Amino acid sequence: MLQDYQRTLFPYAYNILGSVEDAKDTIQDVLSNYISTQREGIENEKAYLVRSVINQSINAKNKRKTVNYEEVWLPEPVATGEEADKALHLQDIGSYTMLILMEALNPKERAVFILKEGFGYSHEEIAEVLSGTVEQSRKLLSRAKGKLDEHKQGAPLGNKTVSAALLDQYLHALRKGDVQRLENMLSQDIVFYADGGGKVNVAKKFCTGLHDVSQLLVFVFNKYQQDFTFEFTVINHEPALLFFRGEKLFGCQVFSISPEDHKILRISTVLDPDKLKNMGR
Repeated sequence: MLQDYQRTLFPYAYNILGSVEDAKDTIQDVLSNYISTQREGIENEKAYLVRSVINQSINAKNKRKTVNYEEVWLPEPVATGEEADKALHLQDIGSYTMLILMEALNPKERAVFILKEGFGYSHEEIAEVLSGTVEQSRKLLSRAKGKLDEHKQGAPLGNKTVSAALLDQYLHALRKGDVQRLENMLSQDIVFYADGGGKVNVAKKFCTGLHDVSQLLVFVFNKYQQDFTFEFTVINHEPALLFFRGEKLFGCQVFSISPEDHKILRISTVLDPDKLKNMGR
């Protein structure tokens, strides 16, 4: 039963925290406290645990704001390929693009947005979860949507067949050093992020613009990636490439692709080994 709750509660914690390890720790703390306390008066066990996990996740996210944000921070990737078709808790986790955009929200705005847009909660239910009022919930959602609209790029491409073919062309262009072909695949407003977690040196943490990003991608490939084996996968419901040397995973690159013209909008490169340890073969 508790194992079932861990799976059920995972999307709530992860969507707020963006970290698999932090989400698991939060859920473990909540379940441990639940087991060791008196439970009289709790009519709906699941609702109680969801409420506890959300509030503890908000507190944990607030504490993590002390991180040095001169560093690029990307969410910990979660594989959502074939398993996600069978596992409800993986279907419910946010897309990688949305998790990045939600970093612009404060933890309460993020929680309200996730509950309303992701899980279909009413404002009355959200008010109960957050011990607030319906009006506060409405205001938080309005603020969250306003902030997200400033950065919105539209829904990313979710077609696995199309995106796998596109990334195959992307790798071919890199191997050939074909900058022109590469630029044809990128959006004019392409954004590149790299998160080494302060443990891995990166050529550039942030880069934007068609010319600069394409030059950076070719440079990085020629200097660091030529001897890697690349594997296509799906991370947080978006197409991705994993970089292996032998059996060891060295990086994960997640792509946000426009469904309209199939241009690459965003490339998020996770190199932090702590964020890769739950991935791999």
